[in-house]
Amino acid sequence: MNTATPTLAELQKESRMGAMGTESTREVRQIDLSDFDRRFDEISTQLWNAAVDVGFFQLVNHGIPQAEVDEAFAMSQRFFALPDSVKAQWPHRKADNVGWESKAQVRPSTRTPDQKESYQITRPHMEGLWPTEAELPAFQGTMLGFEAKCWRVAMQVLSCFAVRLGFPREFFAGAHDPSRETYQSTLRLLHYYAIPPELQGSLELWRAGAHTDFDCLTLLFQRQGQGGLQVLPGKEMESQAWTPVPPDEKAITCNIGDMLMRWSDDQLPSNFHRVKNPQPGEDMGARYTIAFFAQANRDAMIETPSGKYPPMTAGEYLKQRVSANFGKSY
Repeated sequence: MNTATPTLAELQKESRMGAMGTESTREVRQIDLSDFDRRFDEISTQLWNAAVDVGFFQLVNHGIPQAEVDEAFAMSQRFFALPDSVKAQWPHRKADNVGWESKAQVRPSTRTPDQKESYQITRPHMEGLWPTEAELPAFQGTMLGFEAKCWRVAMQVLSCFAVRLGFPREFFAGAHDPSRETYQSTLRLLHYYAIPPELQGSLELWRAGAHTDFDCLTLLFQRQGQGGLQVLPGKEMESQAWTPVPPDEKAITCNIGDMLMRWSDDQLPSNFHRVKNPQPGEDMGARYTIAFFAQANRDAMIETPSGKYPPMTAGEYLKQRVSANFGKSY
């Protein structure tokens, strides 16, 4: 499917040695989504070329007002400011990819817990996992509204890939239908912890170790000044030349996931990325991001254009990938 096991072993070795690798100046392209329907062919070509070259790209003029992005981040910070004892009321359920966790995700590349906490929203499985209005006013409504707008942008991008792969334009929208109980796309709020003085300069811990995403498409919102995201395109794998993706509040950073890589017969690459701990001279404060993972409905059948891979449901696929990305105690 994705890059071979020796590549992961090499990443594990690099992480255990504390190696940062080198930095690349490879461009992560920005693609303008304005006037989408009229410019569909032009945008499709730009998206395909950027995805094939790097696997990462940024969207501008995407249609989500900045005020709504800011409000989603404000709500996220209010949530994570709650005591752990309160957040523990809404524990992560691995089977449904929902709820709150802290330092529970252990990447195969590092074998140490990511230095973060997260809260995951998957619409059909949220019963008992929402803060009440008394605990966090307007949280549920704000997050569901924001999730719906992320879904719309993700489906625009996926419609471009669908046509290039020979599928109908709305193929992926049907496979990610939010009205069905089998819907499993996820909005994930993330809080990377501030680095305490005793760990500043440490290369042994990672905010997020090197990994690929296991969805079709990821949309990532970053805050200005809260950097650390690095990308490793397959073309740079041997040299370990990581490309930094500086935060741009006006842009959504996107990447192809393993599910779409499989669905495209490996034409669209799912590449490694990580979030490094700040180094001396960099901001040691907290980092907040919001990610939307477009993951096909559980009963959607992943059948590739050429039949390169055997058919399997997206639910089966996601179960395999989630189990590989969280510790056994979870």
